[in-house]
Amino acid sequence: MTDGSLAIHRLLDEAFAGIEMTPEARDLKEEMRANLVARVAELEKSGAGSDTSAQRAMAELGDISSIVSETAAAPSTAPWLDQRVRPRPGYVVRTLLLSLLAAAALALLAWSVLDSAARGWQPLAVAVLALAGGVIVADALRQETTSSYPLPTGRAAGYGTAATVALAGAGCVAAAYPRWPVGLLVTGGVLLLVAAVAFTWLGVTQTNRHKPWMVRLQREHQQIGDVFAGDPAAAARFGIYTVAIWLAAIAGFVVLTVTVGWAWSWLALVGGVLAMFVVMARSMFRPRGTDAHRS
Repeated sequence: MTDGSLAIHRLLDEAFAGIEMTPEARDLKEEMRANLVARVAELEKSGAGSDTSAQRAMAELGDISSIVSETAAAPSTAPWLDQRVRPRPGYVVRTLLLSLLAAAALALLAWSVLDSAARGWQPLAVAVLALAGGVIVADALRQETTSSYPLPTGRAAGYGTAATVALAGAGCVAAAYPRWPVGLLVTGGVLLLVAAVAFTWLGVTQTNRHKPWMVRLQREHQQIGDVFAGDPAAAARFGIYTVAIWLAAIAGFVVLTVTVGWAWSWLALVGGVLAMFVVMARSMFRPRGTDAHRS
């Protein structure tokens, strides 16, 4: 166990000291602990110290008491209604201005490709387009969203740099039209390859940024898909129903084709699909207590 993990355990215990440990609060605490430990590990990779990472992760989480009270007071409300994060005005203004600049550079690049008299502007257009696009990507990843924490500055800059290189490579390939000089094509191809490698590495090494409420929501949705795994009898019934429905649908398709023609025979297959959806819904979303009555 790292120093950051120990600090998270200590800070969480202190935050929950005055809270009644109901089963819901205990589950929430363990969920927070797992997500905070992951967040601390991510911050430590970016160069922050253990104590600093733990303090920052706790600060990002917010007031523990209010989270526990809101969870207990409104367990059935949609979690995203209370977790919404509005875009910062400065970020919106920066993105708008950079987008206009990138659009102007793209228009200039297109003009230089179509008009040979404007080809001298191609390097400037490619540079402005690449830099504006890279800054937009990095700035967007540094913003907190409703479901995810912001990326660390270094990693966000890595994504922005990769986007800049990719746009520069695409711009070089576009600028090569219609003469297709080998040097420009090779430069564009190399830049695109470097960007692809950078994006691949960044994606493979990316850690989970989801907030605790989002992780809990994902876990609840995953449990829905485990209905058949936890109930072999339901899986067997669903298989039998599936075979029966499709045998009836195929038989109906053949009969309708012979009697009334192709114009109406497809309705049997549509009916089979609808019946499948109904059976699947009844099998996967049975009311609570159904299994108890059957047993």
